[in-house]
Order: sequence, then C-alpha cells, then structure tokens
Amino acid sequence: MCGIAGFCDFKEDFRLAQHKNKALAEKMGATLRYRGPDASGEYIAEHAVFAHRRLIVIDPVGGLQPMIRMQDGCEYALIYNGELYNTDEIRNGLKKLGHVFDTTSDTEVLLRAYMQYGEQCVDYLNGIFAFAVWDSLKQQCFMARDRFGVKPLFYAVRGSTLVFGSELKALFEHPSVKPVIDRYGLCEIFGLGPARTPGCGVYKDIYELMPGYSAQFNAEGLKIAPYWQLTAREHTDSYAQTVETTRSLLFDAIKRQLVSDVPICTLLSGGLDSSVVSAVAAKALGENGKTLDTYSFDFVDNERYFRASSFQPSEDRPFVDIMTKAIGSNHRYLECDNDDLISGLYGAVLAKDLPGMADVDSSLLYFCRRIKENHTVCLSGECADEVFGGYPWFRDQEVYDTPAFPWSKKLDLRKEVLSCELLRKLPLEDYVHEQYQKSIARTPKLDCEDALHSRQREISYLNITWFMTTLLDRKDRMTMANGLEVRVPFADHRLVDYLYNVPWEFKYHEQEVKALLKDAARDILPEEVLGRKKSPYPKTYHPEYEQGLKYELRLILSDRYAPIHRLINADALKALMNSESDYGRPWFGQLMAVPQMYAYLIEINFWLEHYGVDIVL
Repeated sequence: MCGIAGFCDFKEDFRLAQHKNKALAEKMGATLRYRGPDASGEYIAEHAVFAHRRLIVIDPVGGLQPMIRMQDGCEYALIYNGELYNTDEIRNGLKKLGHVFDTTSDTEVLLRAYMQYGEQCVDYLNGIFAFAVWDSLKQQCFMARDRFGVKPLFYAVRGSTLVFGSELKALFEHPSVKPVIDRYGLCEIFGLGPARTPGCGVYKDIYELMPGYSAQFNAEGLKIAPYWQLTAREHTDSYAQTVETTRSLLFDAIKRQLVSDVPICTLLSGGLDSSVVSAVAAKALGENGKTLDTYSFDFVDNERYFRASSFQPSEDRPFVDIMTKAIGSNHRYLECDNDDLISGLYGAVLAKDLPGMADVDSSLLYFCRRIKENHTVCLSGECADEVFGGYPWFRDQEVYDTPAFPWSKKLDLRKEVLSCELLRKLPLEDYVHEQYQKSIARTPKLDCEDALHSRQREISYLNITWFMTTLLDRKDRMTMANGLEVRVPFADHRLVDYLYNVPWEFKYHEQEVKALLKDAARDILPEEVLGRKKSPYPKTYHPEYEQGLKYELRLILSDRYAPIHRLINADALKALMNSESDYGRPWFGQLMAVPQMYAYLIEINFWLEHYGVDIVL
C-alpha cells in the first residue's frame, strides 16, 4: 500500500518551473509518509505533477513509483495505492497481446493494463486500489477507485487546476485548497458523522471519488462516471448451491489475498468472520510449510468491567483460545490501557483529517502500531456483517418501519449537545433525511419484488454503501497511519455482488443469524465458534476511561477560546456529564454511546483547532 497525490492543469506547463513544482509535490507526498515509509518519488509532465510514497509489499526493487513506460513514442506514468489479487491472470493476458514485463510487481501490470485497455482497464481488476495515470497520448489524467472504496482518493477543482490525494491533508498542502467547512459540512459532522455521504469530503468543495467510479481530467474539464455498480438479479440457486458458491468465492478471495513478499498475519477476535479468514489462511499457509500469525485485541481490566448486552453478549478471549488451538497459529494478545485510548483520539483525527469513531478508532490505531512491530500486511474479517446480514438492525422491525439510517435512527443525543443558535442555522434533520432518501432511490431492485423484499434490498444497500464504507475508511486510515496494509476478503466484489442477490431467507436460514456463512464454513470451524452470538469490535467499560474523557472535556470547556464553543451548548453538556453513566443509548452503530459522544466532541475541538478550520455559516 502507498500514498498518492498530485495536481493537473491544462493552462500550465509545469516543466517551466520544475524545481518549484517538484518541491510542492514533495510537500504533498510528505504528508503521506506514514502510508508509504519505504520510498518516495515525483513525476513532472507538461500538465501533471505526481507524488508517491511507497509501502513495500511486492517486488521491492521493481515496484518503484511513479512508474513510467513508453509506447509508440507516448509516455504513461502511474501512481498507485493498492493491491491486485488477480495480477497473474492480467499479466498472462497482456503477455499474449505482446506486452513484455520488466518487473514482477502488480504496479507494472496495472500500468500496462491501462496502456492496453485504456479506461476499461478497471473492468479487469480484482483488488483494492486508488490510482492516477498520466496519458500523454490522450493528454489526460485518468483516476479510479476500487469498487467498495477500500482505498481512499480525495480531490478538489480550483479554477483550472485539479488537486488530488489519498488523504485530505495532502490536498491542504496545495496553495489553492483550504480547510473550510460550511453548514452542510457541519450537517455531515453532527448529523451523519462519523459516516460521510458517499463522495463527500466534508470540507467545502472537496470531494472523494466514489467507490466504483473513475474520472478523466483533460482540457475540457473533469468527467466522472461509475464503471461498476451493484446489480439486482433474480437468484435461482438452491440453498445448497448458494452455500457452495459462497464458500468457493469466499475461500478463493482469502487465498488470493495472502500474496505478499513481506510478513502477513490475520486479526482474530474469535468471532465467526475473523475465524473463517484465519482458518482458511492457516490452512493455505500450512500447505506451504508456514504457520499463520494472529492477533486479538482487548482492554486492560476488561474482564473485570465487561458488561454483556444484546449488542456485545460475550468477551472475545475464550473464543480466541479455542480458535488458536484449532488452527495452530502463533498468537499475540494485545491490550490497550485508558491513557493510550484517550491520547489516541488526537492521533486518530490526524490520521483521518476529520473526527471519527472515537475510541473505536484510537484503539485500532494503537493496536496497529503494535502489529507493525512484526508485520506489514494483515487480513481482517471486516464487511461480513454488511453482506451476510449480521447486525441486529437487519432483524429489527423498527428499522423496517422507520425511514432512517439503521445505525443512527434518531438524532436526539446529537442535538442535545448543540447550541440553540447552531440548531437554528443547520438544516440537520432535513439534510440527514435527504441523504437517506437519495440512497434509497439508488437502491438496485427487481420490479417483481414485494414490499418486504424491496425493503430488505434497501437495508442491505444502505449497509454496503454507508456503514461498510465507514468501517473500511476507519480501517484504512488507522492501519495506514502505521504503515500497515489491511486486506478485507469479505469485500471481494464477486462475493458481494453474488450475496446482494441472495434472499434474506437464505442468509437467515432456519432463523439462524448468518446461517449461510456458517454453513459455508461449517467444516473448518469449531462448533463453539460457529454457535457464538455476534459480538462486535471490543470496547472498554472501564469507569476510569469515562472519567478521563470528562476530565479532558471539562478542560476544553474551561478554555473560552476553544473553537467548539461556537457549536455546542456547554450547559447541556455539563449536565450530561454530571448524570449517570449511559452505555445503553448508542447514537451511531452498536458501540458509540454517551462516553463515545464525549470522545467525539473532544475530537471535533482538536480537529477545528489543529487544522485551523474556517467555519462559514
């Protein structure tokens, strides 16, 4: 994995001021050094300037970027962040067409695929990616992002200039891009956050290339279009056939994603999803005489303070022990304490350039730092719940009846802490409802479906295009901030496309949650793990953690220059902090309750202050 950045302008000849433009590219690239700590490079063409930071995973010598190749007197330059899982198939096809390869890297495969197939190269790719190609023949910059947005790519157009980068911070190094937020950006933060509307960069006039989209920038301007979308089709397979196809697609995705020239591991919580990934990976590595390394996460003293709930019914440790014994992995148990959890809130904002999932982010940031001490690549069980219907809200009648995002049905807690003046200025409820309705309108459906199956499609689509994207964004930013590459086999587009059309009756076969996945993996997992009730990413229940958050927040409130004062109702927030601890009112997902609201507000204040965000209402 890597970091990319650049700018293009067809009214400029960047070669005339090479030193100046190279220095600017270096500054943009330097902001992404944690994504790519191993190497850096720049490229300057007449109308394009590229910067690249490299994390070495495949072909250490041959994969240097920007990668440049010539064909028929024309120059092609690529900067790429990602990993292709069908490199060999694409390479073999290109060889048959006469291409000669100088390296074993997937970077060269991607570049030559563009040289051969042009903009349609994306149709051939199975992987996670965000890339930009300068094409001197067509005089254009071509950009694309993977089908589910595992890899990020932000952009802004200022006058005749296109500025882009893997992260927002890279854009801010360009003199034409400033961190400004208007009332719609505040609606994103307070109404939808830590999720974001697809394609929205939160900051004013900054956008993110949507998953499954590509873009062409030339003298005529910027043209953006989807190259892939989920498609509704009638599912005709029997349940037995569906189990077998699911197993084949999933196991193939896991095995493909084990390719690496550097140490690889998996994240193992003892839950169904991570256990499937780890079991398949352990077997595949074992066939080559290797032992899988695995990691699990928890918090100091969590066995003492853990509170079982419908969202989080059990601790991970007993099930991790069962799995590590079953697959014979080399396992490391990692723990995070309260100080690291709270201090990590600030690092998480710096990694994301926005407030995020509070301690869900900061803990992952800490754990990834520990993993990076020994590994560079890991596989995760992320995304299974979105595509197999694992979350409780898939079975919540209120969700079916309520026209709202399932993970954030009400804005009450969010609005409690906002100032009356801000609430008058922000169209909060209307904005959130509008984004919801737009997504519902885009949901791929079949004309013949009844109301129930149509609603199930909507809920599935919302989870894939919103909640899954939020978790993938979190995963990329917290891992890459430590130079750690994460891979997500459950987000393989072939698997997701197939499962989108599998009826709920199969996913919930015989009233069993995620029965389809369990039956697909039944012969590789212990019964105890197969029968475990879903338990999400762990959270701390330590009372000192909440007290630490309140201490930090009170310090902020005591500073009359703190930027968050413009936005919140300090009296209401103080009253909330003086009330009884409340973990039972999630305002986002399953894990973000009142303590996470405190952490989110701490992040917002730090974000406004550190980035010097200009609020324009």
